[in-house]
Amino acid sequence: MRDDRILLREFLRAPTQVATVTASSDALVAAMLAPHVIGDGAVVVELGAGTGHLTDAVQRRLGGRGRHLAIELSPVLAQRLAARHPAVTVVCADAAELREVLAAHGITTADVICSLLPWAAYAAAPIPAIAAAALAPTGTFTQVSLLGTHLLPPARRQERDLRAAFAELTVSPPVWRNLPPARILAAAGPRG
Repeated sequence: MRDDRILLREFLRAPTQVATVTASSDALVAAMLAPHVIGDGAVVVELGAGTGHLTDAVQRRLGGRGRHLAIELSPVLAQRLAARHPAVTVVCADAAELREVLAAHGITTADVICSLLPWAAYAAAPIPAIAAAALAPTGTFTQVSLLGTHLLPPARRQERDLRAAFAELTVSPPVWRNLPPARILAAAGPRG
């Protein structure tokens, strides 16, 4: 089954748990990875891995020289992702359990965290603080934010929480070659 059909079906089943009905574009994935330095032995964590378009790119960047853990709440998406990427540790869990998931896999800190989580995840748990506490001091965090929604209260709260959890926050220009268009919130200097 095509990625977009699976995403649409999962979105309709649980709209607060699935952030979008289309897979991330190559342009969005490139913008999401641009702020990160992924060196040899890096630990990369995805939150809300979905159908795995970002997972594909992370695997190419790692080239087998690090650890890659993908957290996905949807059992359907997690199972499909695990089947497609046997080299990735795929965990079907809530992103709020990040520290426990890392500990269960013998990981003390991550170097990179990429989040495709919807606002509902931020409303349910302090994701910026959780991510900051899980990152190494030089670690970086990116979050996709859909364009046109950045003025809504949940988006403003998301940015405010990121600024509180990290010393630096930058916002990318719009990524127009994505449906829907989006921007990337890139955070560094975890205060966790």
